[in-house]
Amino acid sequence: MARFSDFISPPAALLFDWHGTLVDTADAMFSAMEEMLPQLEELGLVEKLLPEARCKTPQDARLVRYIRIFRRLHPRILAERRVSRTEIFNAIFGDDRDARLIAHHAYNQCYRKYFGQVRPFQDGVYDYLVACRKLGIKLAVATNRNREFLDTELTTLENGRWRELFDTTVCADDVTHYKPDPEVILKAAENLRLPAGPAVWYVGDSYVDMVTANNAEVTPVFYNGACWEAQRIESWFSHRDTPGAVLDSFEDLMDGLERLYQRDQSLFPVPVADVRPPAFAPPEPPAPRVEADWHPAVARLIRPAVILFDWHATLVDTLDAMYHAVDDMLPDFHALNLMDRMVTPEDSKTPEDARLVAYVREFARLHPKVKADRKISRTDIFEVLFGEDEDAKQVAHRVFNHHYRKHYGNVAAFEPRVSAVLEGLRKLEIRVGVITNRDREFFEHELAAVEGIGWTHLFDTTVCGDDTPLRKPHPDQLLLAVENLGYPADPSVWYVGDSTTDIIAAQRAGMTAVFFNGAQWDLPWLHKIFPGTRRHPDKPDVVVNDFSEFWALVLACEVGPP
Repeated sequence: MARFSDFISPPAALLFDWHGTLVDTADAMFSAMEEMLPQLEELGLVEKLLPEARCKTPQDARLVRYIRIFRRLHPRILAERRVSRTEIFNAIFGDDRDARLIAHHAYNQCYRKYFGQVRPFQDGVYDYLVACRKLGIKLAVATNRNREFLDTELTTLENGRWRELFDTTVCADDVTHYKPDPEVILKAAENLRLPAGPAVWYVGDSYVDMVTANNAEVTPVFYNGACWEAQRIESWFSHRDTPGAVLDSFEDLMDGLERLYQRDQSLFPVPVADVRPPAFAPPEPPAPRVEADWHPAVARLIRPAVILFDWHATLVDTLDAMYHAVDDMLPDFHALNLMDRMVTPEDSKTPEDARLVAYVREFARLHPKVKADRKISRTDIFEVLFGEDEDAKQVAHRVFNHHYRKHYGNVAAFEPRVSAVLEGLRKLEIRVGVITNRDREFFEHELAAVEGIGWTHLFDTTVCGDDTPLRKPHPDQLLLAVENLGYPADPSVWYVGDSTTDIIAAQRAGMTAVFFNGAQWDLPWLHKIFPGTRRHPDKPDVVVNDFSEFWALVLACEVGPP
């Protein structure tokens, strides 16, 4: 899909983005991002996240939502490894320059632990750049990377042989503002003693790079090293700001320069064919993420008469308060003699569960990765730690509640249109309820506070953790809910929840188990947490990734089979 505009000006200089264009530093970059994002709350940046309604694309809105809730990158971004930290910060903070500066500074602090992990983005990049120099084209780097990082990476990359390639390099701390501000490009052109115009090409791998080039009034050239689909690239640009060229590899760059030379052989001091290296293979596309099965498109479900929902991490987000309370609670386990009641590693369901138990035993706190992932509820934590010891779990729930009183009250809808979905279900004459392990004193407060007006009117029944002797994964709460509604426990009752305990409770109650995959687990992980073994037989009947999928699933069952 490589293409060159018929009107593109020959280059006097090629300015390059660094990461994702010339080199691959994804390992270091994503490690730093995963360390930085959990700091958003202490940096005061959670409230600075762009409202989803103001995001430019649905993908950006989903990214904002995921980072707001889980403080980490969406698994698809981690799997594809196609986007830069600059694109991420621009997507989640929009035009808030101050928020972006704080985020970049915090990222740089984390990146110091990882930088130096650098390699050419594709085979032969060095040889192609040498060929461009032989054609008399000036070369430069204009990057959002800080000087300390770029200089170190230039020194270490391929034993330092790249250092002599560039006539100038301009970094984020050489100017005042980060891209998409045009300063880095304008400064590079000034250093080269060239006017910023069409004869200066800026080659970059992101939409932000192309915006930066247009802001600097130079020729934007999009390097599709991430192997985006042609339609996806075309959707980013209007006719006015479309790139002057789209390249799938550096071999395409040579082809474009060859075409320009054939039109005017005075452009370069030597023919392009005389200096271009043997062709190197283009970059490989990223391996596709393996999505969850149990997909709504293939599920065969009974039309729901009643739909019961889990509360936390399904309908609403209360993760900040929950994790603060767990942090406060775990040191109390020593005095309560709960450490010795934890399961042994061989009794854990997965190796990850065994590691969680071992870490809590040793340090009386959650492993930092568990808190960074923000994907596991306190109920799941207690199930992992105590297994079948119901008395230990009851003690743990009580001490959790004691600490939760200091933190609860901050509650937000998990997705922007959750309340509209709940209202839509009621219009379909489906009865709706909430089942939560939260105690009623907390739940009632959160129910009245969510979205500023409360959702009390949206539910026909609510059952809390202290309404029955046993909490999920036991089915007692679900059975009490349908008893309150005067309805039998059968597959026409759906229970929608985000945890293994929710699915176990639904299956034990004889109801349809709908796993709400808001955490975006991939298929291998879902098979790990729902192994379907004799010891752990419970699996969901269907998996939905968001409420739009859930609504479509309900409507499909509403229509019924053909």
